[in-house]
Amino acid sequence: MKKYPRKKLPIGIQTFADIRTDNYCYVDKTPLIARLVEQGRFYFLSRPRRFGKSLLVDTLAQAFSGNKDLFQGLYLEDNWDWNSKYPVIKLDFAQGILESRSRLDQRVVRMLHLQAEEYNLSLASDSPDHCLEEMIVRLYRESGQQVVVLVDEYDKPILDNITDAAKAAELREGLRNVYSVLKAQGAHLRFVLLTGVSKFSKVSLFSGLNNLRDITLDSRFSSVCGYTQEELENGFADYLDGVDLDQVKKWYNGYNFLGDSVYNPFDILLYFDSREFRPYWFETGTPSFLVRMLMDKKMFIPELENLTADEELLSSFDVDYIAPESLLFQTGYLTITGREQLFDEEYIYHLGFPNHEVRKSLSGSILHWYSQELTSLKRNQVALFRALQANNFTALEHIFHAFFASIPHDWYRKNELAGYEGYYCSVVYCYFAALGLHVRPEDVTNLGRIDLTVCFEERVYIFEFKVNELTEPGCALEQIKEKKYAEKYQGQGKEIWLIGVEFSRAERNVSRVEWEKG
Repeated sequence: MKKYPRKKLPIGIQTFADIRTDNYCYVDKTPLIARLVEQGRFYFLSRPRRFGKSLLVDTLAQAFSGNKDLFQGLYLEDNWDWNSKYPVIKLDFAQGILESRSRLDQRVVRMLHLQAEEYNLSLASDSPDHCLEEMIVRLYRESGQQVVVLVDEYDKPILDNITDAAKAAELREGLRNVYSVLKAQGAHLRFVLLTGVSKFSKVSLFSGLNNLRDITLDSRFSSVCGYTQEELENGFADYLDGVDLDQVKKWYNGYNFLGDSVYNPFDILLYFDSREFRPYWFETGTPSFLVRMLMDKKMFIPELENLTADEELLSSFDVDYIAPESLLFQTGYLTITGREQLFDEEYIYHLGFPNHEVRKSLSGSILHWYSQELTSLKRNQVALFRALQANNFTALEHIFHAFFASIPHDWYRKNELAGYEGYYCSVVYCYFAALGLHVRPEDVTNLGRIDLTVCFEERVYIFEFKVNELTEPGCALEQIKEKKYAEKYQGQGKEIWLIGVEFSRAERNVSRVEWEKG
């Protein structure tokens, strides 16, 4: 039997034609594309960065352009009207950083003029909105077909400048002028899709473009980007020899948009290439703005394991006000873990980390923000791991002290968190989570909530945190015993340890650590 070469991994390949003509793996998303086109004309889709949005846009462009040869063997080959070809306009903001309104206008005008040349058109207009309007009208008149408009990373010019509210607002106004054309030219348009990371409010950015159908949380299209478990196992069958699928799932699966959970495709491709578990996706973006906002908003970091938000808070934000829950979800650092109906079709959404990669890496970034000194941070993490291995509580006390001693005095001068138990719990939580350990903050029992539970090998550590100035000495360990927190983990064959940790607001450090076997 003839043996065919293994298909290549499309790392960094976002062009549908390249994937289909150069022996790359491709997970067939065309059934969902067919459904999109059958059921509507104007769509909006938000997904985290590096999640396959650009490939989706390019696949749509090739289908509407009538390039049937690229779809051989795919669902769309027999489920598309290949007799009709439509002119396609693509606006792609993925490349480069635009730091001014003038640069944005220049970029849009240049994109449109270059594409007009491909259709043998010469545009007379020199402003972005007039250029787009002229191109749509002329393509419609000369081809006799409605026009397809695809916008990739529609929000990137704003997000690249989100820390400068005035500049972000200026770029938002420029984009709004462009997108307003899509509403006015609706009769000339066959299909419109805008994709990006964030969902800005329609009032602020889309200027009346209220016919956009948001499929971000539509369960029917939840897997239009990303790989489901079935797609991963079928589409990459040649790469699964020796692979621990449970570990792959733990590290990279878990993104949920009210349908099947999906893998981040960027992670999967790089993992199959190297066979090493690393935070590939996380390392491609620096969440410094995100971490700074969490600090400014005084977020209780362990709470990120289980946040709640309503649909309005979850689905949109603007340069004038950015809710942490919204930003964390839309950028992919949190995902939906559950939806709860309240009344009259009102829902709340439960959010948490999607997977091991994000929990571990974001916790590490927050720690780095606290300490600012990477060398001492890594030294403390290594010491913590060794203390847990040896079950050495005296060493653990010294390491806790080193945690907080490594945080610069200037940090406290700028923040008011050091007087609260939540701050100390957040720092300790981040150290354990950044090591990749199984941590459970606000661990619920029938008599209360454990501040922090850490599972390591065959041991369970139950932590309670107190601030001296707010409580009596020794009450942290006593609370664990009085509330009988250990009962939750008894009978599991694991060794249980009760650890009370007390902090001094004045000293900004650990004042007492007590422990006993549970």
